Amino acid sequence: MGIMVLIPLAARLCMHSGDPQDWKRLAARIKAWGAGLGFSAVGIAPVSGSEAAEAGLLAWLAAGCHGEMDYMARHGTKRSRPAKLLPGTVSVITARLDYWPDAADAGEILAERTRAYVSRYALGRDYHKLMRARLQQLASRIEAELGPFAHRVFSDSAPVLEVDLAARSGLGWRGKHSLLLTRGAGSTFFLGEIYTSLPLPADAPVSAHCGTCTACLDACPTGAILAPYRVDARRCISYLTIESKGSIPVELRPLIGNRVYGCDDCQLCCPWNRTAPRTREEDFVVRHGLDRAALVELFAWSEAEFRQKMAGSAIHRIGFERWSRNLAVGLGNAPSSPAVVAALTARVLDGSALVREHVAWALGRHGRPRP
Repeated sequence: MGIMVLIPLAARLCMHSGDPQDWKRLAARIKAWGAGLGFSAVGIAPVSGSEAAEAGLLAWLAAGCHGEMDYMARHGTKRSRPAKLLPGTVSVITARLDYWPDAADAGEILAERTRAYVSRYALGRDYHKLMRARLQQLASRIEAELGPFAHRVFSDSAPVLEVDLAARSGLGWRGKHSLLLTRGAGSTFFLGEIYTSLPLPADAPVSAHCGTCTACLDACPTGAILAPYRVDARRCISYLTIESKGSIPVELRPLIGNRVYGCDDCQLCCPWNRTAPRTREEDFVVRHGLDRAALVELFAWSEAEFRQKMAGSAIHRIGFERWSRNLAVGLGNAPSSPAVVAALTARVLDGSALVREHVAWALGRHGRPRP
């Protein structure tokens, strides 16, 4: 009786390493494995072709639009040249993962100024670890089939031009708000990458479909989107409430409204997000009622409560001081009431000078003399 010998993909690739069809078949299997891991889409980008994105990045940095994010200037062209992060990189596997949870209606919370608005991506657990772990699972699956290969996984965790790579891998196009957009899924997803030494065939980019629409530019509360595809971080509410460590410019505080962590306005108005899917990831389910919590309630938390409740959340990384600063601004923009004034007055002597400054401003907004 004859014995059937199954030749694994690794052996076939070794025997036919110059055959493009072998790598094409592997690429198709990688996409199938990615779908099985829960990614909404997987694509492959070439390492070349980022010249326009690099020029745009350098011009953006030269204009100072990165604000206090000095690390962006320090990294320079590392973002646009994958081989600087992983020598020998010849292709990049990109992936999308939907994050929009079942939560209180965003528009209603923004209109109800007594409640805190938290960007929808941050209502559940921190995505960084989940995305990197899921990408590493995909890389391990490739290794199980092919054998060891040089690779490195990323998800908003290193100097990577994520949107550019995703666009060049066919996962979508860069919207005028600078986020990746795609038909059917809008922009409500996280991006991640695997830099690899595998000569995988690149996917074709898709055409842009923003047309003459300027909804995102018109909707930005602070006018941070200076022009299509150009965002000044120094005016962006996400930057001001998350990345900026100091005092929020006084002239921008009233424009922030009740947005205490991030901002979704440029996505909420985008026509392509009308049919964006809800996430299937349990880690992104709303925690601690953050989708509808009252500003007064959150501002009453102690530092210990903040640390306990926000453990495992993206919010935890900004720390209690900046969280309190943001809430003070939200309370300053809330309708005046005894409860709001009492909440602010209770922290007039806060141990943080940064918080005291924003509390004093907020009390002034309610007609109370600054201490």
